[in-house]
Formats: sequence, structure tokens, C-alpha cells
Amino acid sequence: AAACIKRGEVMINGSVSINEAAQVHANNIVTLNGCMLKPRPFRYILMHKPAGTICSNIDEVYPSLFNYLDVDNKSELHIAGRLDADTTGLVLITDDGHWSFNITVPTKLCQKVYRVGLSKPIGDDVAERFLSGIQLQGEQNLTQPAILEEINEKEVLLTITEGKFHQVKRMFSAVGNRVVSLHRERIGKIQLDVDRGAWRYLTSNEIQSFNQ
Repeated sequence: AAACIKRGEVMINGSVSINEAAQVHANNIVTLNGCMLKPRPFRYILMHKPAGTICSNIDEVYPSLFNYLDVDNKSELHIAGRLDADTTGLVLITDDGHWSFNITVPTKLCQKVYRVGLSKPIGDDVAERFLSGIQLQGEQNLTQPAILEEINEKEVLLTITEGKFHQVKRMFSAVGNRVVSLHRERIGKIQLDVDRGAWRYLTSNEIQSFNQ
């Protein structure tokens, strides 16, 4: 591609471009030797992350969850809201940076729902404290209001709209408890619906739910 650009074979909106770093926008017309080039469509993927994998494009201490993904050009993909190696559940994978921004930026208040296993029974006042905001160690501001639903005394559903580092684990540590299992069930309106290690492409409605 770089050689074609240097030879002047690429045109943007009818003008020869020899700048390899030229910005191309969606409404630009790009041609190569007179033939119009069409941009490759963005990809939007849902995956059920297994435990013992990392949210990275490459293997590190743990294997990459991308090993489960059978698509081309994996290096162009990124994860919208990463999970720790020991955390399981829903991850969304894409090559559309604007779309993933709508999921991860705190001001969008995108809900993430986690099923949390705890080492001790949940305290009577924890739901109210989470709704009011928790002071995490090393943070200046309280967490955004979070919704806690008790499944049983040691298992809860937690809905948060932020994605601070180790946030769920730190929230329960702040109220004297410890997370022993963590599983993400939902992001926004998208519910996890595939088996561990499996993946699928998102539907058009699911994609559009983060463009509103």
C-alpha cells in the first residue's frame, strides 16, 4: 500500500495523495489506479470469556482470549471493557473505536451487570451504601450509584456504570468482604447468550443500541 501511495496511484476526492498518514473520512472517495476502494465494514463481536484468559491481542502470562476467535486480522480488534484473567463472562470486541468509546466512557453511564460470589454473607446495609457511592482506596471521588440485588447471602447481582481498575473487587473490599467469583452477564442491552469460549457477531439492533 505504501508503495502505491508513493507512486501516485492513490487519489482522494480526485487529487493524488502521496501522504501515507493522510486522514480519510467516511464521505471521501478513494481510488487506486482509477478503481474506487470501499472501506471494510466494522466488526462487532460478542464473546463468552473463559477464566484464565486475558483481554489482550497476544498471549502474555495467560493466553489471549483471541485464541478462541476465528476471524482474520485479529490485531485490528480491541475489547470494549476488559476483564481480569480470573473473571468470566461477556466481552464485546470491535475495530470501531467510536462505538467502543460509547461503551467505556463513564459519561455515557453504560450499565454493566456482574454476578458476584462472596466469601462472607452480604451485610444488611451494603445495598444502600453502594447506591450512595463507595469511597475506594486511592480515589478522590465516590463511585457512581450502583444497584445491588441479592440472590442468596453469598451471591449477588451488581449493576455499575463505571469501569475503574478492579472496581467490583475494590467495592466489596471497602465494605469488608471479598470477591471469590466474578462473571459479567450484561453490557447495556446486550445479554450474554453463548457458551464459554464461544462467540457470535452482534445483530444490527445490538450494534445500534450503543449509537443512540
